[in-house]
Amino acid sequence: MTKLSRFLGYFCALLLAVQVSVVLWGVLTRYAFSNQAGWTEELARYLLIWISLLGSAYAVSTRSHIAITLFPDSLEEAKVNRLNRFIDVLVLIFAVAVMIIGGGYYVWLTFSLGQTAPALGLPVGIVYLAVPLAGLFITFFQLKDILHGRP
Repeated sequence: MTKLSRFLGYFCALLLAVQVSVVLWGVLTRYAFSNQAGWTEELARYLLIWISLLGSAYAVSTRSHIAITLFPDSLEEAKVNRLNRFIDVLVLIFAVAVMIIGGGYYVWLTFSLGQTAPALGLPVGIVYLAVPLAGLFITFFQLKDILHGRP
């Protein structure tokens, strides 16, 4: 596991701890004070987006993402290696085309339109920045695996 992968894992854990705290605060204010803090639901939703996307990049880095192995298990080792290389290239293309380019455009669009979150007042582009950022991480990890082989 690389230092970048380890950092990503710890960062996701930190975001999850913050999300749990925010949700607990929302529940406490709802039931103890009969008036939920309005920002808690929105922040928990945005943290879930960041955790999901960066968590997927972490899963790519550790090769712990979900996979269907029925077909590869029936192949010879040389064919499995070619299939894995093909899948790595497909994931790389998706990360670059959809996550980096498409996500980057969407971030630019939300910033240029000046969209802000209703309860928090922060620019929505910050929330969507998780898409191209996760795409960059996935691209890095996929290129590393393609060039240097899978761990």
